[in-house]
Amino acid sequence: MLSYWHGVRENLALALDTLRLHKFRSLLTILGVLIGTITVIAVSSIIAGLDAQLVEMAEQYGTQVVWVYKLQMGAPHRLSREERLRKPITYEDAQAIKEQCPNVQEISVAIFNEIGEFGLPPSTARYKGREMSGAQFMGVDANYLALANSSLADGRFFTHADDIHRRDVTVIAANVVEQLFPLEDPVGKSIVVDGHVFEVIGTLNKFKGFLGDNPDDRDIFIPYWTYKKLYPAAKDHFLSVMAYRGRMEETQDEIRGVLRRRRQVKPTEPDNFGMATAESLISEFHQIIGTVALVMVVISSIGLLVGGIGVMNIMLVSVTERTREIGVRKAIGARRSDITWQFLLEAMTLTGAGGVLGILAGVALSVLIRTFVPSLPSTVPLWSVVAGFLVSVSIGLFFGMWPALKASRLDPIVALRYE
Repeated sequence: MLSYWHGVRENLALALDTLRLHKFRSLLTILGVLIGTITVIAVSSIIAGLDAQLVEMAEQYGTQVVWVYKLQMGAPHRLSREERLRKPITYEDAQAIKEQCPNVQEISVAIFNEIGEFGLPPSTARYKGREMSGAQFMGVDANYLALANSSLADGRFFTHADDIHRRDVTVIAANVVEQLFPLEDPVGKSIVVDGHVFEVIGTLNKFKGFLGDNPDDRDIFIPYWTYKKLYPAAKDHFLSVMAYRGRMEETQDEIRGVLRRRRQVKPTEPDNFGMATAESLISEFHQIIGTVALVMVVISSIGLLVGGIGVMNIMLVSVTERTREIGVRKAIGARRSDITWQFLLEAMTLTGAGGVLGILAGVALSVLIRTFVPSLPSTVPLWSVVAGFLVSVSIGLFFGMWPALKASRLDPIVALRYE
């Protein structure tokens, strides 16, 4: 056993000597492995960061909340004719869910003009000489704040009395405050939204989006029944339903049963409405990430394949250059296995060095991304470091096998005569 490890150390020392003697050639040889490893580390760090941020954001929305809309929520997709013609969720649907679903703790209703291809119809808000276009204007009930990923910065939110009496009051998001009230307190002031005057009674803290502060945080909320008073034809509803803790599956089953009955869906037909939870959105994101990861593997594999072919080529050249050395080693008692391991370890040291350099460069790139693009999360997962190193070493083992076997099969007498 001691002689075995002594042989390994000796072969490893020879491999390191070769690296030192041929620095530039070694660098060119491992360039493909280096690029492939950098790709793996950099992309996996971005994916891991995005995944962690998505989970955090979804949990802020609430792991006990079910969102209900006439369309399925998640990644954008081309709407079918049936989806375009679907009737909206109604206020009466929300009341039925509240009354008929024992596992529902609370429910909130939002109303707006029908969502188009690019989201809510944009509205224009004005205060004195300032104007903000692209505001997202909707009516919500008094329960909205308890179920939304938001909190009050100043003032108050609507009460049931504000809603029932259809008062012309509003609560505005942080970006609306910044654009319309950069130097003054908005609470108590009046703004004009699409020609209607509302008193600002509260403001919201910045909404944390997927990549930091959300630039689309431009919401202007008014009471539900106030919105119905101003826009009697509006009928698109979005429901946020909070389940009792630990009762999510039962709650979703109950909601589905109520809506299928009310919307007269036959037992053999699929749902004609959409439901989503934080968990389902995270799962969908993971599927998308899986596709990205597959593309990443293909791209990095090309670099690793090129690097492996380069290693095989250089090792074959090395065998030719050192034919006489191989003959001398065999003449003084080196076995075929010793020669094989000498060249295998040299190839693995080459690609392993490329892997280490790629890991260091990938980590440095991840730090630069996190430093200069703070909105794009980047964190290097341990598995990518381990995988990057093991794969790079394996490339050397695989592509170094043929040159190593060729060297071990040389006839010592012929090798000694080689010039």
